[in-house]
Amino acid sequence: MPRLYKLHKARCFGIDLRTSCLRMGVLALAGTCFTFSSRSWASSPSHAPCRVQSATFEGWKGEELINDWVRLTVVPQLGGRLMQVEFGGHHYLFVNPKYKGKYFPPTESGKKREWFNYGGDKLWPLPEGHSEGQWPGPFADQLDDGEYKLSVVSKNNSCTLHLDGPSDPETGLQYSRDISIGSDSPQISFHAVMRNTSDHPIRWSMQSVTQYDTADSRNAANYNRDFWAFAPINPHSAYTDGYRVRNGLADDPSFAVSDACFTLHWLYLENEVWLDSDAGWLAVVDDSAKYGMIERFQYFSTEEYPGKASLIFYKNGAVLELDDAGMPVLRSNNPEQAPYYMEAEINSPMIRLDPGSSSALDTSWFPVRAGKGLISVAPAGTIERGLVASLKPDGLHISGSWGVFFPGHLSAHVFDQHGVERSVVELQSVDPLKAVELNRTIKVSSEATRIVIHLHDERGADLGSLGESKIATPEKDS
Repeated sequence: MPRLYKLHKARCFGIDLRTSCLRMGVLALAGTCFTFSSRSWASSPSHAPCRVQSATFEGWKGEELINDWVRLTVVPQLGGRLMQVEFGGHHYLFVNPKYKGKYFPPTESGKKREWFNYGGDKLWPLPEGHSEGQWPGPFADQLDDGEYKLSVVSKNNSCTLHLDGPSDPETGLQYSRDISIGSDSPQISFHAVMRNTSDHPIRWSMQSVTQYDTADSRNAANYNRDFWAFAPINPHSAYTDGYRVRNGLADDPSFAVSDACFTLHWLYLENEVWLDSDAGWLAVVDDSAKYGMIERFQYFSTEEYPGKASLIFYKNGAVLELDDAGMPVLRSNNPEQAPYYMEAEINSPMIRLDPGSSSALDTSWFPVRAGKGLISVAPAGTIERGLVASLKPDGLHISGSWGVFFPGHLSAHVFDQHGVERSVVELQSVDPLKAVELNRTIKVSSEATRIVIHLHDERGADLGSLGESKIATPEKDS
């Protein structure tokens, strides 16, 4: 029996869910893959197969991945960018109105280079800078603006787009990546590869850079006052307070740490903050709309990360600086100069690549219904209000609030003081497009001492826990 996680204690407690395990049809928990089990009450899923189709997006030629929950739009011409993710009618990614429908090819080395920030999600190298072995971008080079070749790898039950980028002679890098969805959930999987196309060894980190839209959906001239991001703090962090402010105000009021969790409340001040988070996930939440995105990655504790950072949050916005008279002023303090967006960046470790060799970065996204009350991430979803179980005269009253990553059914697994499972009680059907509010009373054995909520998919496979609770009794409460 796998170890059961007490998710109700710490705000940002994280469980490492391995993309590779999911691909094998198993789930990662406690650092181990365990197989799914079927239940006799499962019903057959009734979801349409995923599909791939050509589309025009904001004036660009693109390709879409679609299933019953999500629509992804990829524009190969724009450096292989994923330009938009739609989930339940909610659009997550920033698309720069200044460049809609436009394309600017990479400029030649030695010429003045401008950065054309189209928005969306893309791949960048790290470290950035102007010394040897650093990337002096962002600017219009082969990595950021080169035209990728797109091919459709699979359709129907699993749909995958493969993107091959051009070789960049200055860094020696060539990027490619697969973007995939299935037919049974909104999960999005990424397999990104960096390859050394030079004739000498090179050393780089690969970075997934995602620009989230932080404009007010009701009035694009204003920013969203209820946009948030979360990530667990590394208990052995190399940074003071568990994070490092790389650029901007060191005491930026956007940042806070509570219950081992770093919290970012988006404000219109430019800043970049680095975290050496080791839990393998970050969360981005639009509380005004109650939509969130969980990004998962694998953390390698023995590897070197660029600047020790496994992830980075960047806030675009106004910059406090001194004018010619030495007086403080705000630069770029309007959305035309500095549009409303926030970057969530996941870094790979620094990798030495010999000529012709390559290295991969695997990440997964889980669109979910969530708000700023998010306290934790479990294998099967997000936790907004942890499970509470109290024994009453008419039975066991259980309550909690979650967002789920997969459609299926919730069940209550009831255990006695010896850890023996006494019963399994079916609770309710759930879907990622709907927040889950549990508030009901169930019948349990008098020997029950602990309860765990699990999510089973529509075939009965156990997708993992959403939390557990000791059963409070009147005697223990008194």
